[in-house]
Amino acid sequence: MALTIGIVGLPNVGKSTLFNALTRAEVLAANYPFATIDPNVGVVPLPDPRLDTLAELFSSEKTVPATVSFVDIAGIVKGASEGEGLGNKFLANIREADAICQVTRAFTDPDVTRVPGSDTPAGDMDTVATELILADLQTIENALPRLEKETKRKTIEPEMLENVTKAKDLLETGTTLYQGAQGAGIDLEVLRELQLMTAKPFIYVFNTDEEGLADTALQQQLREAVAPAEAIFLDAKFEAELIELDAAEAQEMLESTGQEQSGLDQLARVGFATLGLQTYLTAGPKESRAWTIPQGATAPQAAGVIHTDFERGFIKAEIVSFDKLVEAGSMAEAKSHGWVRMEGKEYVMADGDVVEFRSGLTSGGKK
Repeated sequence: MALTIGIVGLPNVGKSTLFNALTRAEVLAANYPFATIDPNVGVVPLPDPRLDTLAELFSSEKTVPATVSFVDIAGIVKGASEGEGLGNKFLANIREADAICQVTRAFTDPDVTRVPGSDTPAGDMDTVATELILADLQTIENALPRLEKETKRKTIEPEMLENVTKAKDLLETGTTLYQGAQGAGIDLEVLRELQLMTAKPFIYVFNTDEEGLADTALQQQLREAVAPAEAIFLDAKFEAELIELDAAEAQEMLESTGQEQSGLDQLARVGFATLGLQTYLTAGPKESRAWTIPQGATAPQAAGVIHTDFERGFIKAEIVSFDKLVEAGSMAEAKSHGWVRMEGKEYVMADGDVVEFRSGLTSGGKK
């Protein structure tokens, strides 16, 4: 599924350093504003130890993980909603993303220039939020005359205008739609056609240092400030160093800092969930693979991710949960225990289902 997460933030907060680490790409990470001008897109594998287990069970030649796409977008500055910095181009790039990952500086380094007005994590977040809110208010103000006319003519449902009016009121309080929509009784699905940026799901990444990673009180304070969004704390420079090591060395380096999982792995997992995605698994001698589907997808929809013919000709799906398959040790044993089920068109897929589809046109996910 071609869903993307846009990485945004003020200049010099570590966005491109984080992006480089995420994608192992050589994106310019320079110590001056607008080092990133055109959005850079990177496809990041989602860590999934289940694939290695399946590969061992089925003697698979390779594993193919699910992926998360990140877009590195130029740094925002105060006044972006009025054209400052890269202005409209920057905002257009955000509108094209399905979720927003806001990187905020939480490290101390006098050698890295701060842009004017950047002083604390809270202040930096407020600057970015303000620009996105102002841009959304412009969008709403431009749309309102049309919506009012269409409501009077009864060419649209009145709930559209009602939700837009509520959204305008909420934004004028300085609250993003993602944070305040539920409490204000706003249906974000109704507002989808306006592509309001603050209605997108948010993830907050606090780029910190060793001291910040150990400051649990500060972390809790920032988590509460960005709720209901997820907050991730990492050291982008450390993460960039980590990816240059082999798996054993990287794990040893992580453990030496008291971390069980890298910040990048956390971000990939949280990003995947924030986009409302999950995976099902197929396995066989050629490959063990994780397939990306929306949460709530039915078995035929999941089959269609492999090939559209599988959805059109769907008959049934042979399914066993990953945990039960591992407990059994083989498909044959799982079947003998009655843990392998035949599901029909109404079945809603669960994360970690191991599947073989049966289709009237062809078959997929063979083991």
